[in-house]
Amino acid sequence: MNTNTLQNIHVGVDTGKSKLDIYIRPLDIFFTVSNDENGIKEAVQTIKKYHPQRVVVEATGRLEMPFILACSQAQLPFVIANPIHIKRFAGAIGRRAKTDKLDANLIAHYSEAIQPKLTQLKPEIMRLMSELVARRHQIMTMQTMEKNRLQSMPKSLASTINPVLKVFEAQIEKLEKLIVALIRIIPEYQAKNEILQSVPGIGKICAASIISNVPELGYISNKQAASLIGVAPMSRESGRYKGKRVIQGGRAQVRTVLYMAMMSALQSNPVIKTTYQRLLAAGKPKKVAIIACIRKMVVILNSMLRDGSKWDANMGEN
Repeated sequence: MNTNTLQNIHVGVDTGKSKLDIYIRPLDIFFTVSNDENGIKEAVQTIKKYHPQRVVVEATGRLEMPFILACSQAQLPFVIANPIHIKRFAGAIGRRAKTDKLDANLIAHYSEAIQPKLTQLKPEIMRLMSELVARRHQIMTMQTMEKNRLQSMPKSLASTINPVLKVFEAQIEKLEKLIVALIRIIPEYQAKNEILQSVPGIGKICAASIISNVPELGYISNKQAASLIGVAPMSRESGRYKGKRVIQGGRAQVRTVLYMAMMSALQSNPVIKTTYQRLLAAGKPKKVAIIACIRKMVVILNSMLRDGSKWDANMGEN
């Protein structure tokens, strides 16, 4: 019988942009590798020798995804842990000091003490969901272009466009069915989907886009969430010049889907509707008010996914 298994091995991984700090408990083994293909390969080979019960990775963004993919391919039991849970655990055991080794050790200790449920979601499934949502967006863009052409072309040419529109409609319906089916068979998608769709204005496609393209949501701060999607206002200042604050960057596809969802939320979501009307009354342009409402929605969704709680109108009062 393998003695390592009897020792109840737990691995904590602290992910950085350029490196992975890894602690193996209770063997008190600590090592660091580069967060690239060679470093990840070395880390997986080393970890496999000890037959761990869990490899726990703190979710900090997409930086951990290459390592998670490698763990999945190597059939290592991994957990993508919510940083909030680890922070609370640190508080419970009185851990305040922070070094690379202590952070990785803390994650391993969290794994040993809490024994969080193994992550069943495979990275390749996340990629498939993202590709399905992206393809739907592409076809909808082409559909809109053809509809615009239909308005400007002579009626005699409508017969050349209508069949194309029917093909687009059929393909969009097919993709939506695939997206819904994928959500149904993945427990972690189901849980997130139920939370997201409990919000008035968030439908199945918006939920799917968030699930696949912003997996960090629920694991990061509200400010980071707004910046990630590209709805955090950026100052434009240089010397004496002070321009308007604008949004830029972020994940445009999700922002576009959220913009469409906001059109529904302005009618069906009392919190968003009240915020929008208040901004208009304060003299804000409609587009600025809508972006501000999207930012508020992102903050609410991030908090809901972090806490595992469904929609409550009171959470939008702050």
